Amino acid sequence: MSNKCELLRQRIVASADQLFYQQGYENTSFSDIANEVNISRGNFYYHFKSKDDILNAVIDKRLGDIENTLHEWEKNSPDPKKRILSYINMLHQNKESITKHGCPVGVMCTELNKINHLMHSDATRLHVLFKNWLSKQFKDLGHKKDAQNLAMHLLSRAQGIASITSAFEDKSFLKREIKTLTDWLENIS
Repeated sequence: MSNKCELLRQRIVASADQLFYQQGYENTSFSDIANEVNISRGNFYYHFKSKDDILNAVIDKRLGDIENTLHEWEKNSPDPKKRILSYINMLHQNKESITKHGCPVGVMCTELNKINHLMHSDATRLHVLFKNWLSKQFKDLGHKKDAQNLAMHLLSRAQGIASITSAFEDKSFLKREIKTLTDWLENIS
């Protein structure tokens, strides 16, 4: 595949990712994505034969993005507490999109589960990646026995916070809950 062709494919995936997040997987058509990228449907079909092909590419992109983010957090700090804080602060860094649409991972997993889509388990790998990484951080923080439970607690709290922030479009709620999570982490470390 030529470099130009690969760049177009990446633009298609990035646009599909945004549209799936903002509109939902079911409410996004081939035409929506093609229009966003400003290409013909024929050119679009050259890269992706089905909407599920695009969904698979979006999930792979998100997995890669998350892996890169987690790697950066580890590279930037030897302190597991600071790395966990990076996860918590991700809520603040994404407050605008979370307020409008919720968490991109949670929204996708919920929608695919509701429609009983075969790729629901693939999308759930996004949560699993965060859960396993958080568990490692809690182990490094000295919570070997309850690292998995702490990771699930934080993951579920973050998802709930994103969901309620979006439902009420309330950034002040998000700010208070980030403070609560930060205080919680301080108390257990």
